[in-house]
Amino acid sequence: MSGAPTILVDADACPVKDEIYRVAWRHEVLVKVVSNSRLRVPDHPLIERITVSDGFDAADDWIATAADARSIVVTADILLADRALKAGATVLAPNGKPFTTASIGPAIATRAIMADLRAGMGAGMGAGIGGPPPFSKADRSQFLQALDAALVRLNRAG
Repeated sequence: MSGAPTILVDADACPVKDEIYRVAWRHEVLVKVVSNSRLRVPDHPLIERITVSDGFDAADDWIATAADARSIVVTADILLADRALKAGATVLAPNGKPFTTASIGPAIATRAIMADLRAGMGAGMGAGIGGPPPFSKADRSQFLQALDAALVRLNRAG
């Protein structure tokens, strides 16, 4: 399985782990579930649990080091997505939207602006700014389609 694709999951807050397992089993692809704490994962030869230290960005560091052109990284973390893209990986957000070399720069810039606004550049200015919209059934469906398509692409290229 050395040339086979691998799915690397930034798992601590990932809402689509069950979907990842189902797609991986169908495609017979290894999944590495990376987290700072021990998570429950299915007992299956294609699912590997990786528990890293609880140090800041320890899971991100592990994933970024393991990512390569045969990896699909699933993360909502824009900075990890950037690192994985630089390693040549395919990167998907849990809502199915791909991170690409064309989209990552604007995403990082938007992240920085939103962080500044939330930090409250002025009295109460960032008070009404929240996070992303709630995760929906449509997001889950879009993710399943995107992951399946990414695996088909990698298998054809491989």
